[in-house]
Amino acid sequence: MKDTLKPGIEYEHKFVVPPTKTVSALYPESEEFLAMPEVFATGFMVGLLEWTCIKAINPHLDWPKEQTVGTHIDISHVAATPPGLEVTAKVKLTEVDGRRLLFEVEAHDGVDLISKGKHERFIINKEKFDAKIKEKAKNKNT
Repeated sequence: MKDTLKPGIEYEHKFVVPPTKTVSALYPESEEFLAMPEVFATGFMVGLLEWTCIKAINPHLDWPKEQTVGTHIDISHVAATPPGLEVTAKVKLTEVDGRRLLFEVEAHDGVDLISKGKHERFIINKEKFDAKIKEKAKNKNT
């Protein structure tokens, strides 16, 4: 990580919600999800907030050798967003504790605040992380 990785980094990312990011698209195998309203799925919203955090800090990492993984999310999803609306995700890095990063996050769809909360990420060494995952996959049947 670079010396520039410090609390106070802010980033804003805009994304127009396509029909492929609605509840029914989250798990198309789910009868229940297929019956739900065609609105931006919470799972995809979480991904958008994570993506925005990644974009905020990648210039401050030795990317792609260093990357971050999400480890905790505590957010609201308080308003429904239909496809076609543009969501603006805003994030602010509030804490750097070694490899642990804490963000304040929020999202707005141009009409309503749709989400607000906190997100935690950890800096990883991609090569070491991939090696651990490969080992874990080998042991899945033991």
